[in-house]
Amino acid sequence: MKNTNSDRPQLLEMINITKTFPGERALDSVSFDLYSGEIHALVGENGAGKSTLIKILGGVYPQYDGEIKIRGELRHFRNVHHAVKTGVAIVFQELSLVQHLSAGENIFLGRAPSRFGILQWDELYSESSEVLKALGLDLDPRAKVAGLGAAQQQLIEIAKALSQKPSILVLDEPTAALTEAETAALFAILRKLRSQDIGIIYISHRLEEVFDISDRITVLRDGRTAGTEYTGKLNQDQVIARMVGRQISQIYPKRKRKPGETILEIRGLCAEDAAGTPVLEDVSFSLRRGEVLGIAGLMGAGRTELLMTIFGAWPGRISGEILIENRRVTITCPADAIACGMGFVTEDRKGSGLVLDQTVLSNMTLVALQEVSGRFITHQLREIAATEPLIGKLRIKAASRFTIANTLSGGTQQKLVLAKWLLSNPRILFLDEPTRGIDIGAKQEIYGIINDLAHSGMAVMVVSSELPEILGLSDRILIMHEGRLTGEFAREQATPEAVMACATGQSLRV
Repeated sequence: MKNTNSDRPQLLEMINITKTFPGERALDSVSFDLYSGEIHALVGENGAGKSTLIKILGGVYPQYDGEIKIRGELRHFRNVHHAVKTGVAIVFQELSLVQHLSAGENIFLGRAPSRFGILQWDELYSESSEVLKALGLDLDPRAKVAGLGAAQQQLIEIAKALSQKPSILVLDEPTAALTEAETAALFAILRKLRSQDIGIIYISHRLEEVFDISDRITVLRDGRTAGTEYTGKLNQDQVIARMVGRQISQIYPKRKRKPGETILEIRGLCAEDAAGTPVLEDVSFSLRRGEVLGIAGLMGAGRTELLMTIFGAWPGRISGEILIENRRVTITCPADAIACGMGFVTEDRKGSGLVLDQTVLSNMTLVALQEVSGRFITHQLREIAATEPLIGKLRIKAASRFTIANTLSGGTQQKLVLAKWLLSNPRILFLDEPTRGIDIGAKQEIYGIINDLAHSGMAVMVVSSELPEILGLSDRILIMHEGRLTGEFAREQATPEAVMACATGQSLRV
């Protein structure tokens, strides 16, 4: 049952917090509060000021205007350690685990129990095991982090925070790498923590989760507070309207297109991993010009493996046929796929989509550099001229084309990855989780871009874990389960129930 905060003590007050960076006011008189035993969601578009606010709370940014009170006492954190000692623990979206150390060593990193300067390993692993068990994580604390999955690493990060026995816990996009089952398990843990009077600040772009888990919602927009309300008094449309400053009547663009002839045909595609285990089995389908083909399925169904195999990026053994415009082609590496007119926006924009320490201009021209700039010598003026139309068309928000990619918001980074591939003029574009980790405003822009690309005749394949996204964008939907196609629907015939039935292994084609 969600809380209404009556008779609950106030843990935190952030009053008129203002933070200015050179040339930018990131926060302008933002106020936020948190009660004991409350889950308070903090939402807003990328760049709204959420991360800046929690970094001030966590002592990352000690210079700011305004006041912070913990249990009514005025506090000003000099650094992260000072905030932790006061009971504030933050789990950032970007994990900070040391990969070559064990789970237990990470949990007590910098705080390992010792006597007379000698590390007490038995005590470290015993206490780590207790924290992990409290999270419902059946894991040997001696296990190396590098060998663990993303979900387990996320829970270790939370265990690390809880080992500090905080009164205030901040979670920034904690479910980004979790499956639905893992998310449900995490929510059970958060509800248990709430019952223990821990105050939780929950940050997420997934509004379904926000409404499921939170007691109150505060919306930030353009560095200002756009309202705080009990969750039960709001709906998603109202929250979105506050986030973007306008009413949202239609998230997905209206489709006015008629797909053309088949451009890509896949026949009997099979793939194995390094151990020889099948990841794709006898996959056959076609893709038409001007069509958005959605690929749905649960985690591990083989969706990403399908795109990688077609694109020549899968490292294991493969077989089957790939035909482009009725002509069989051989694709053994991504360069072959690019030569065939393909582009691939991967699901990990930071790991494989962008060179984060390079500029907007350098990233945009990565794929098409030879055609745009020259075979032996780069010509920056040519690059600028070639990229300028896309910067405007995609509304890439950067101070200049020489801005470093790592400083951009998630939505802008995603559009930059798109721009990189569009500059190569592909006929076939693969999009793997194209809106993961970006806000609703940026999502709408991406949806509009996808719609425009298909309208112009480009063939688009979209993999997404968000079923409403697949249903809202696609002309046709394929469903995968354990490496096989188990369903195919025209958009008008697809229902969430039918898609989920196929995703769990019930074969059905309409």
